[in-house]
Amino acid sequence: MLTCDDKDWLGVHTTRLNAHLIKTIFREYAHPRINKNPRTKENLKKHFKKGESIMVAAGWRPGWSTDYVAAILAERLKAKTVINLSNIDYAYTSDPKKNKNAEKIIETGWPEFRKIVGNKWNPGLNAPFDPVASELAETLGLKVIITNGKDINNLNKILNNKKFKGTTIN
Repeated sequence: MLTCDDKDWLGVHTTRLNAHLIKTIFREYAHPRINKNPRTKENLKKHFKKGESIMVAAGWRPGWSTDYVAAILAERLKAKTVINLSNIDYAYTSDPKKNKNAEKIIETGWPEFRKIVGNKWNPGLNAPFDPVASELAETLGLKVIITNGKDINNLNKILNNKKFKGTTIN
């Protein structure tokens, strides 16, 4: 039987494989090393020392989702917004696969969003932005945009401050 630790490590290594793919795609613009430890400031300096415009990061360790890593990196880099590219266009009031009455969320605040995702982290949790990361994002005053990562035109709209398809939490 797999332990929670085993499940977390499998997830961490999966994100590292995905990060390597992204780093390869953006080779011309990205730092050659994948950031696997968001905690140390020295590590961040290593990833931008050559003036690269893209840092690719991956999971770090059990108990730390990639959402949480993104929130930590946003704090370290003094970012105001995190764009969470997912496999969904919007976050919903509940799982639309299980509840046909689930409503898509265009914009919401952290207290309302945290009521939806709860407060506990579990490996393999299926949440649009996980509970622990949501708590940190709320504390930091981060804006998080959740949208489908396959829609590059929509991402371009987000980056250019145009009307886009997705959920904004702030």
